Formats: sequence, C-alpha cells, structure tokens
Amino acid sequence: MTDEQTTQSNATLPPLEPLIYDLGAPGRKGVNLPDSDVPEARLPEHLVRTGLDLPEVSEMDVVRHFVRLSQFNYSIDTGFYPLGSCTMKYNPKLNEDMARLPGFALAHPLQDTTTVQGALALMYTLQAWLAEISGMAGVSLQPAAGAHGEFAGILMIRAYHIANGEPNRTRIIVPDSAHGTNPATTAMTGLDVVEITSDNNGDVDLDRLREVCDETVAGMMITVPNTLGVFEGHINEIVDIVHGCGGLMYMDGANMNAMLGIAKPGELGFDVMHYNLHKTFSTPHGGGGPGSGPVAANEKLLPFLPGPVATIEEEGDGDIPPLYGLSMPEQSIGRLKAFYGNFGMLVRAFTYIMLHGGPGLKAVTQHAVLNANYIRARLKDSYTMPFERICGHEFVCEGHWTDAEGVHALDVSKRLMDYGFHPPTNYFPLIVPEALLIEPTETESKEACDAFIEAMLTIAKEAKDNPDLLHEAPHKTPVGRVDEVRAAKELVLCCRPIPAVEK
Repeated sequence: MTDEQTTQSNATLPPLEPLIYDLGAPGRKGVNLPDSDVPEARLPEHLVRTGLDLPEVSEMDVVRHFVRLSQFNYSIDTGFYPLGSCTMKYNPKLNEDMARLPGFALAHPLQDTTTVQGALALMYTLQAWLAEISGMAGVSLQPAAGAHGEFAGILMIRAYHIANGEPNRTRIIVPDSAHGTNPATTAMTGLDVVEITSDNNGDVDLDRLREVCDETVAGMMITVPNTLGVFEGHINEIVDIVHGCGGLMYMDGANMNAMLGIAKPGELGFDVMHYNLHKTFSTPHGGGGPGSGPVAANEKLLPFLPGPVATIEEEGDGDIPPLYGLSMPEQSIGRLKAFYGNFGMLVRAFTYIMLHGGPGLKAVTQHAVLNANYIRARLKDSYTMPFERICGHEFVCEGHWTDAEGVHALDVSKRLMDYGFHPPTNYFPLIVPEALLIEPTETESKEACDAFIEAMLTIAKEAKDNPDLLHEAPHKTPVGRVDEVRAAKELVLCCRPIPAVEK
C-alpha cells in the first residue's frame, strides 16, 4: 500500500475540531421539554451538582458531534483486526437477526419453563452440539465469559478431588505459554500455580513436567494450540504424565477455532475445557459482548458441572415435542450466573453452528490455519520467527531487528495504523521478545491478507531505512501517538482541557 493510497483511505475521516464545547452558546437547547404536570420537588442536596461546565447546544450539534466521534471508531465491519489470541472475526448479521427474534429477545428469565420451551430447546441442542464438537460427555452454558469458564473448570477439578478424599491436591501446573487468565483463575480458586517452561520448539518441557508431578497436583491447565500459535507436539505424553500422578487435564479452549472438526479434546484425554463463543462461534467480542464461556466435561467430571443445565423432563411422542426443563447436576459446583447465562450469545452461536454444519465447521478451521500460515510464510524472511514450524490459527513474530536499533514492536503497530490496519497483539506471549501475535481468522480473504502482508513488508523496510517514520507514527489518524503510560496514570475524562490545579 502506497502513502497515496493510505492518504485516500483516511481522506473521509472527519476533523477533530470544532469540539462541542466550542459550538455552545447560552440559550441553545437540544430538546424542548413540556411543562411539568406534577408539583416540583427538590432533589436531596447530595444529589445536586452546581457549576457544571456543560455546553448549551442544539440537537443538530449534538447529533453531528456523536456521529463524528463514531466515525473515528475502527470496527470489524470496517477493517482487518489481526489480533492474535483475541480472534476478532466477522460477526454474521444473520446471527444478530436470530438473537433479535421476539420469542428470544423478549423472553423474561422469570417466566415459567413451560412458556419458554423454544429457548430451552435451543439450549439443550447447543449443549449437545458443543459436547459432540469437544468429544465430552456434557456441557453447561452457565459461564459468562472464557475466564468464567476456566474458573468453573478448576472449581470442578477441586471439587472432584475433595469428593474423592484428596484435599491435599492443591497445585495446578501452568505452562509459560498459557493464556494470562490461567494463573489468575488458579489463584482465584485458592489453588497454587506451578509454572513450567517451554522447550526450544515451543512445546512444554516434558522433563520439567515430570519433576513437578506428584501427589499434590490437582491438574494442569494447557492451551491447545498454545499462545505461541503451535500445537503441542507431544500432547499425548503430557496427558499421560499428569494422569499418571492422579491429576486432571484442563484444556483452555480459547483456540478451539484451530481444531474444529480436526481433533476433539475429549479424545485427546482432556477431562474438562471451556469454549469462548466469540472466538470460535462468532458471537460479538469486546464492546459488542457480553461474553459466553460454556464448560464441557467428561464422564468423570460431569456430575460437577455448574447449573442449571437444560434437560428433557418428558420425552416427546410423534408430533408431540419433548418437554424441556432445567436441573442441577448431582454434585454441581453451583450456579455461576443468574438465570440462563448470556442467552443472546447462545442464540448467535447456535445459528453459526447450524449454518455451517459439521463440514462447514471443519472448513472454518482449515481456512483459519491456512490464512495464518500463508501470512507467516510471506513474512518469515522479513521478521524473526522464534519457532520455524507450521502454526495453528495464529503465529508470533518479533517486531525488532538487529540492524534497526531503537525500533520496537509498538513502533511497528503504530505505523500499521497509517496503512489502515488495526495493530496485532503486542508483547504477548511474554516469553517472546518484542512479540507481535498475529491472527487473520478464517473470515479474511486472500486479498485482505495480501494487503496486510504488503504493509508489514513495507514497515520492515522503513524500520531500517527511515526508523523515525515508525517512532513518530501514526501520522494519518485523527489522534497521533499518545503517552499511554501517562494517560493511564493521569486520567482526563473530558474532551475540554482541565486547567492545572496548584498542589
């Protein structure tokens, strides 16, 4: 992409000025309220604020102000998000339409189950589909996010050991290539984290794993593929070692979009896992949430699933459909979320799976892996790849060069913004210096991948020929480079500068 093309792509961005404060004038109003038809009553003094410096503006000024701000937003509907680990894929609009059907959107969680049979049927079917995809015995849709699903899984492991008379099992093994939520989840459940290192190939160090496995190990949390973007080459040995000392295996299923239709965690020997519906099944991520992190378990942990789960209370007969209800598993760790979980996300995931079917879900993974390996192969001569091997749905490279002193991964990411791309994940995983974690997902076309590749190749050349271009980037966005550390420490929550206050 040339500078001219970049300029054209940014030409439609509205100017930052004038600020809405500059448009205000005394007496202007954005709305005319009718005269009150009830007696006036004063609010309690502690609820009343006076002297607020608010602009007095017309309705048109307000509309233009907020529409202008919305046009600064970068979204999956306007551009490519190569955010490794986060999986920012396109959210099909059909999913949104289905979630907005009145029977789903207007259902009240306190309705009698006999009046929400359609919702319960959807939940029951989605549980079955997710169990089949994972190779597990059952699923709970309760958890409200991926990390919430992790929390459920580790609580289940702890409950299992306590129920079997082994409360001494208080340690969870976590590789240094795991998601950052894994050690946090372990700590929140009251268990101890045992971190083990990766070997030179990006896999778990088996010798170190054997050293830490003993009668105090409750289990191991491992991400497959891991956050280096590679599939654990000796996953069977890892499972056998942990099971051999009496521990259980937890799979962080955040990267399940690299395994759909290819491998089932249950068949690999995992006892429990969670899904991130936004990462694998295209429900909204980030500001478009809320999230959903269903947890799946094998027969051993099935009784400990959080509840309630959707069940069939009475079998159907001929034209008479089954009667669906809700029940708590026998030794459930309890309820983790009010009512049915984040039901709207369940509708979206259900729609996505139904739309694709088995062959389509396998194609999702094939295209995600193909896109990632295509970009990796095109960039490997210009960016250092810490692991020279086929990747899963994402890969990590280093955003610095020995012959471009002073250039860092952050500079690469800031410069990408000038070329119209959202930056990839920076400085994660932590075990790779100046890490750039890149995930194109399956929803990006070859043309989109090619455009991103050309921008990355151009930036690699600029880093050596004109590093100041990167140091001072971005140049063509509405807001230039900010001091992010200072911004985090000195919050300014108003678009009008605040006068300095003497200390």
